[in-house]
Amino acid sequence: MESLKQKLREFAKARDWEQFHSPKNLVMALNVEVAELMEHFQWLTQDRSRNLDVETRKKVRQEIGDVMVYLVRLADELGVDPVAAAEEKISVNEAKYPAEKVRGSSRKYNEYE
Repeated sequence: MESLKQKLREFAKARDWEQFHSPKNLVMALNVEVAELMEHFQWLTQDRSRNLDVETRKKVRQEIGDVMVYLVRLADELGVDPVAAAEEKISVNEAKYPAEKVRGSSRKYNEYE
């Protein structure tokens, strides 16, 4: 993660793009990239979404890369360790969604208590 973060810093600096990489702009760009990723899955069945053709899988891979780039840049700008944040969120979700209560259910945490 540190190597990726450093590469992205250098990439932005070499292009004088730090001026555009405010948290506001990065989160907006991240949202656009997530929408572009979603577009590849729109209207697919559950099965087809799990079994993408080669060309679609290649495009999805590129969009996942874009999402990761903007997420890492956003986290870096805010001084957030994204891996630590994800691990903390998993702990929160384990408490909100105990396996013995929610197994096999898609209900939200406040709907099963």
